Amino acid sequence: MPQAFSSLRINPDRMLDSFTQLAAIGATAGGGVDRPTFSEAHLAARRWFREHIEQNGFEFRADGAGNHSAFLSCGDSSAPTLILGSHLDSVPNGGRFDGALGVIAALEVLKTVRENRISLNVNLEAMDFTDEEGTLVGLLGSAALAGHLRLENLQNPRGGQERLVEGMKRAGLSDESMLSAARTKESLAGYLELHIEQGKRLERAGVNIGIVTAIVGIWSYRLSFIGKADHAGTTTMEDRRDASLGAGAFTLAARELVMRDFSNCVVNVGKMEFAPGAFNIVPARVDVSLEFRSPDEDEFNRLDKALLELAARESSRFGLELKMEFLGRHSPSLMDDKVRAAFAAACDDLGLSHMPLSSGAGHDGQSLADLCPVGMIFVPSVDGASHSPREFTKWEDCVNGANVLLQAALRLGSG
Repeated sequence: MPQAFSSLRINPDRMLDSFTQLAAIGATAGGGVDRPTFSEAHLAARRWFREHIEQNGFEFRADGAGNHSAFLSCGDSSAPTLILGSHLDSVPNGGRFDGALGVIAALEVLKTVRENRISLNVNLEAMDFTDEEGTLVGLLGSAALAGHLRLENLQNPRGGQERLVEGMKRAGLSDESMLSAARTKESLAGYLELHIEQGKRLERAGVNIGIVTAIVGIWSYRLSFIGKADHAGTTTMEDRRDASLGAGAFTLAARELVMRDFSNCVVNVGKMEFAPGAFNIVPARVDVSLEFRSPDEDEFNRLDKALLELAARESSRFGLELKMEFLGRHSPSLMDDKVRAAFAAACDDLGLSHMPLSSGAGHDGQSLADLCPVGMIFVPSVDGASHSPREFTKWEDCVNGANVLLQAALRLGSG
């Protein structure tokens, strides 16, 4: 990397001003944001992003999946593109930093490169991906860009097809446009992302930067425990085929299974829906939303088998029928060694401590890992809080992350 590049830093006040403007869109009383994909607040944030891009003299781009980006030509127009970015959508009543920090930092990197008139062997693109959080499909925009999106993903989305169709209509998108957003390997030099950790490891260790080694895989199912509706007062306990017993027993047993045999994994039951759903009726059916995660593919497959066998045993134990609906999977994704080395070198030059970390959350980078070199860095989350208005990262840490992102992009773009 040219020596002149090593002294470059982002403008922290300018980045804070952009971050503050964005955080006001969809702001909640508790200090968070509420910007689920294609909600009015999310679309307003995207309008702000476009206006900010154009006001700062960058080329605005939007593809068929609704991914929005700022493009900066840094030399040869035919050179591949190094994408930096994250997402502007949030979970309901989420935090200000998740995703948004990565988008704002990416755009700040482009501003810094342009104002210093830096020529690179790549072009730069600061991107906001569609539906990273999974309100509708999950990693929708990055999967479309990577060519992984299929029509069946749009016909059976985890958030419900009606919500997806309504949201796509508001955003001016269609199934056809979604499937047209794929890019080629030849067109991309890589993907870099800055993100908050969403955990306590960096804070506990007193380390500035986490260099991500792998992004966990995520599998999800809808498990339906099916019994029989009966009168809750006149049906004896031994005569009941109570669907809630199977669902509840499975949830507790799944926790024990993972803690005992899969210590590197996590399992979550995030939603149960009871039918008929009344005080005085024995539940005939309980639909369980199951998700589990692992950074290792072999372990992932073993956990999948173990959880489904467990669900079958608990269902049989209470005389219930079990239906299993597979909702989707993202395999674990290893980060690129060259990108990780660039992040480490940038940290060293900036005098920042760093450590390797796996990501327990899913991110857009996992969609792109087989398309181009991918790397991520984390900055500390205060008390590990995320997906909550309590989510907070000190601005000094945000600036550190943005400078590491800048220096890594310069290293990779000039090498």
